[in-house]
Amino acid sequence: MAEHQPDAAVVDVRMPPTFTDEGTRAARDVKAAHPGVGVLVLSQHIDTTHAPALVGLGGFGYLLKDRVLDVGGFLAAAQRVADGGSALDPQVVAALLAARSADDPLSTLSEREREVLELMAEGLNNPAIARRLVVSERTVEGHVRHVLLKLGLAESDDGHRRVLAVLTLLRSPGRRGRPTGG
Repeated sequence: MAEHQPDAAVVDVRMPPTFTDEGTRAARDVKAAHPGVGVLVLSQHIDTTHAPALVGLGGFGYLLKDRVLDVGGFLAAAQRVADGGSALDPQVVAALLAARSADDPLSTLSEREREVLELMAEGLNNPAIARRLVVSERTVEGHVRHVLLKLGLAESDDGHRRVLAVLTLLRSPGRRGRPTGG
């Protein structure tokens, strides 16, 4: 890369020596050492291990070989990547989103349950949450119960479940980080 200074590199996910994920690891290394070089990953498989970190970078693309049938379309995607843009196959995007949801323990919470959890993280008790949301305390109790059940936080003498739920929120990859303020 340093010697030839290409505008873009095209790699396959499965490359020697082990034919597992060398291509996405190479893409990561290229982007780290040469951020201006576009990297286009081609594969028959979707690697959800290294690709998520690369998707957010400029000059990155990930296309599935069996869906790249049009040479003109492929060349246009390669040029976009070389110019700092992106080219992502819709199936790759769907797989990455599904993998992220699977990694996010909060993905099973409803919007209201998540809102209650965020208010718990602000340190509010059930009566204060009820006032903030303009609902009854009994409704809040139900939401808190569902949050704790969905997060698998069974009653025990070892920890405070509300604190454990808030820690789950803070560690979540899908955390929005928006204030719920009021």
